[in-house]
Amino acid sequence: MMTWASAGARMAESFPGFLGAGWVRGGAGSREWHMLYRFADEDSLAGWEGSAQRRWWLAGAPGTVREAQTERRTGIEGWFDAAHGSVVGPAPKGAPPRWRQMLVIFSVFLPLSLLVNATLGVVLAPLVPLVVRVALVTTLMTPVMTYLALPWATRKLQWFLDGEKAPWRRSR
Repeated sequence: MMTWASAGARMAESFPGFLGAGWVRGGAGSREWHMLYRFADEDSLAGWEGSAQRRWWLAGAPGTVREAQTERRTGIEGWFDAAHGSVVGPAPKGAPPRWRQMLVIFSVFLPLSLLVNATLGVVLAPLVPLVVRVALVTTLMTPVMTYLALPWATRKLQWFLDGEKAPWRRSR
């Protein structure tokens, strides 16, 4: 099984945007395994998932291997999950240090907060009490941060979160 899973990971490595792979087992005696892939973006993942190589690899699966469930994560939502099961094979990268997460969140939150408060906040200030104004701005900013701003910033600053050199400083 490990040979087959390793072959799939090596195959995925040749696809553009591949960032890593690993396997998670439900527990010490569990017969259930989960294959994890990490790609730079949706298009890169779609290239791997729709490839003839992946179909060929899955068709050669030993025993009762089947694709039972697919789960996609973007941005930072996976950082807050508790660990389940045990990782076997090359371990996926752990969560970035909290100080790096904080800096990425701050770099998005500050300008967005300033923009919203300088526009909408100024308009609402004479009309709406502070508590209502803060609740409204927070209600509007939370989905923007969660679904747009933080996933975008996480993609752009992945090198920083991973503790790597900036793209413009890497030797070619």
